[in-house]
Amino acid sequence: MMQATYLTWTLVVVGVLLYLPVMYAQALLLIRPHSQRARDVAIGKGEQWRDKTHFKGAYAYAWADVLVQFPVLLAGSVGVLLGHMWGYILWFGVAVIAVYVSVHLWFSEREYVYPSWGPWAYYTFYWGGYVYWGVAVIAYVLWRLI
Repeated sequence: MMQATYLTWTLVVVGVLLYLPVMYAQALLLIRPHSQRARDVAIGKGEQWRDKTHFKGAYAYAWADVLVQFPVLLAGSVGVLLGHMWGYILWFGVAVIAVYVSVHLWFSEREYVYPSWGPWAYYTFYWGGYVYWGVAVIAYVLWRLI
């Protein structure tokens, strides 16, 4: 077993805080998928879905996050805080998912989301935060396990 460090705690806290708004947005999208509030949170105030595929993609990501990404994030975070190898493996997996999905959305959603949020929020929090956190977690897990 590995002891949790201050860096471990920092990455866990940043990860959980980073994902809380997404958890809210995904829950809103699953509970009231066609509401204006869901669109405002998911793509920007007053914005509309581009087409049915855009909506279905966002809805599918909401289900994938609730069924896969959030449980793995939470279980992995508990595992790393307890110092278990399985926690690091789960954490590595959720970090790879975060980077992959966020880079994809960074480019595919730019035309629609960027104007509503602006460059600072878009590249730091809206999508960038997940890329940066994911890369930091991947590097940290590799450093701890190698």
